[in-house]
Amino acid sequence: MPELALHLVDEGPKDALPVLLLHAFPLSSAMWDEQRRALAGKARVLAFDVRGLGKSPRAAMPLMLEHVVDDALAVLDHAGVRAALVVGLSMGGYVALRAAERAPERIAGLLLCDTQAAADSDEAKLKRAAGVRTLEAKGVAAYAEGFVAGALSAKTRASRPEVVARLHQLIAESSKEGIAAALVALATRTDTRRSLGAVRAKTHVVVGEHDALTTPEVARDLAAAIPGAGLSVLAGAGHLSNLEAPEAFNEALLGHLARVREG
Repeated sequence: MPELALHLVDEGPKDALPVLLLHAFPLSSAMWDEQRRALAGKARVLAFDVRGLGKSPRAAMPLMLEHVVDDALAVLDHAGVRAALVVGLSMGGYVALRAAERAPERIAGLLLCDTQAAADSDEAKLKRAAGVRTLEAKGVAAYAEGFVAGALSAKTRASRPEVVARLHQLIAESSKEGIAAALVALATRTDTRRSLGAVRAKTHVVVGEHDALTTPEVARDLAAAIPGAGLSVLAGAGHLSNLEAPEAFNEALLGHLARVREG
């Protein structure tokens, strides 16, 4: 792996269709555990922790989303994979869309989940700056309280305490410095809306019914802008649909895997 050792998962048959799982902020590749089980024996699964999150070390330079795209493409090179079905949720979706813009030949298919192509608005950038201040002043646990309240649906928070606990656990795996660096990277990311019409890889968009951060309306607009893209709205889920509605999410994932495999 060039320049930086990343925590990398590489499992499943080497001759199967590769699936690259790109995780959400401020989590790690461990958020994909349910999906890895669903894909076992059906695909070659690749997943890595973004620099400074989970088990990957922080970058020596200020983190930018372009570095994460570089790492995603480097993971494919490291694994000897020409092209993969790229699955990205939230931040992972931003990375997937930018990778499709920069290196479309590496994208066998796209599953874009709880994400958008637009760059941060001025209001969103201010919220991320406030998040950095919270991390610096109060630490990761305090930041996690606000994040969990905004990311999970009210239904999940009320009826799925194990999901709430799991999300807190995933966030606690990262340092405040790593999370703060990722916030800055998200605030300065590239807008990819201009290239959506040029996407030729088979694409499916997934969104939680109650996603308040990238709403179903945003997901419908994203799907409408990409030629031939499908859309699944997952009942009861918020912004982290793979954790909140894993069975429905896995159905969408395996369905799109089959479509991509068909060519």
